[in-house]
Amino acid sequence: MSSSSLDPRLAERLDGLDSWRADWSDLRVAVLGLGVTGFSVADTLTELGARVVVLAPEVDDDRAELLQLIGAELVLDPDMAGPPEALLAFAPEVIVISPGFAPHHPLAVWAASSGAAVWGDIELAWRVRDKTQPVADWLLVTGTNGKTTTTQLATTMALADGRRAAACGNIGVPVLDAVRDPEGNDLLVVELSSHQLHYLPVEGPGALRPLASVCLNLEDDHLEWHGGLDAYRAAKAKVYSNTVVACLYNKEDDATLRMVEQADVSEGCRAVGFGPSAPGPSDFGVVAGDDGGVLVDRAFLTERRTSALELTTTSALETVGLGADHLVSDVLAAAALVRAAGVEPSSVRDGVAGFRVDHHRMEVVAASADVTWVDDSKATNPHAARASLASFPSVVWIVGGVFKGVDVEPLIRESSGRLRAAVLIGVDRSALREAFGRHAPDLPLFEVDDTDTEDVMSAAVRLAADASHPGDCVLLAPAAASFDQFTDYTARGRAFATAVHEHLGGEADGPPDVRPPASPIG
Repeated sequence: MSSSSLDPRLAERLDGLDSWRADWSDLRVAVLGLGVTGFSVADTLTELGARVVVLAPEVDDDRAELLQLIGAELVLDPDMAGPPEALLAFAPEVIVISPGFAPHHPLAVWAASSGAAVWGDIELAWRVRDKTQPVADWLLVTGTNGKTTTTQLATTMALADGRRAAACGNIGVPVLDAVRDPEGNDLLVVELSSHQLHYLPVEGPGALRPLASVCLNLEDDHLEWHGGLDAYRAAKAKVYSNTVVACLYNKEDDATLRMVEQADVSEGCRAVGFGPSAPGPSDFGVVAGDDGGVLVDRAFLTERRTSALELTTTSALETVGLGADHLVSDVLAAAALVRAAGVEPSSVRDGVAGFRVDHHRMEVVAASADVTWVDDSKATNPHAARASLASFPSVVWIVGGVFKGVDVEPLIRESSGRLRAAVLIGVDRSALREAFGRHAPDLPLFEVDDTDTEDVMSAAVRLAADASHPGDCVLLAPAAASFDQFTDYTARGRAFATAVHEHLGGEADGPPDVRPPASPIG
């Protein structure tokens, strides 16, 4: 709810809550959800002196005891289908809502009409970011794919430069925990999901003013949460609002350029492009060198029309598993973010040299009989799976799960030429089966009928092994969410790796230092 629609006295008080040192005492706040982020919100607010009620469907004894110790009240509601009487009687002035609640969820609908201000944890973190001095600059990262890799890369580069830096947000560390770090930080690299961005304001004391920001790419995803592509795009576009130094856009994704062109930014903020091709002035890109491609900065130097700063090389990226085109783009985006903060080019190089790709992201888990087994369980949508598939010439593809309202047919149509076979997983495989029938009718197709989580990957691996030939990659890139059969993509990836090693026994060479071949730079 915007300040203009609040009671004037409440709006005036909330406008003044723009500092850790403001008067938060006795502010009535309801916190919806008690995951890691929800607890960080409750802990922060009680430390500030607010009165806090937390609504959750369930809670373990340890978490309940912690809430009691910090002075927050707990209301349990297994259904979470609407505000219980205890919450209505509390009459919150602010409702901090978990990004897990879609706008059409009954609790989110109630919050929007309750007369209270509705915040997310990111807005609260921005308001109290001055707890430690000096106040950290924020670098924002969003996009359909590549967020975590880019966030980790940027943080590693900043650390190599001697900065105190922390990766936080959607990456798993609540921003409030980073803000309250008693040792402080120079930079916070904040990964933001579209859900978190949806609940962010673009003006007022809760509106972020990042030093630099990037939307890496935009493809259909989370459409059922947002209610459609336009709303999803609008949420992602918020990442650029009020940016101070540089808005970064993907030169291979026109949607990100349009976002930057339409963004309301601080005076003097620049648009900076990135991509795995030759850069123009004010771009980051790749040029030919003696031993392959060289990643360069033509944005943050005075002579950018005639010169470029060398950052690292494509051969260095291949050494650490970052050689594929989409990963080169992530490196360039991370480099541009930290260069906007003044990090030296040599620190970008050193950061890359010490980096390793996160688990379940194009992770080679084994190689045997000239077949490579790759875990890209983090490919939870078709756009991510497309990049994975493009990295290998011949693939046995393990695919399926919950598609979140996204159409997978274009991916099947585009990728059928590089597929040896497909193994379908997921509780409901009918739409996937029909799509393969339309666009790849001659492709060998196998289905995992097992519904027990413990058996799904074992069956998928056996089928994939039978279908594979020497030179193939067996690729887990499901293009879908995992929660129909697994708790999350991490559990899905671990199950795949375990099943692979159990199937191969002593035959595997791995997990070897084998990296997926890089796509041509151009």
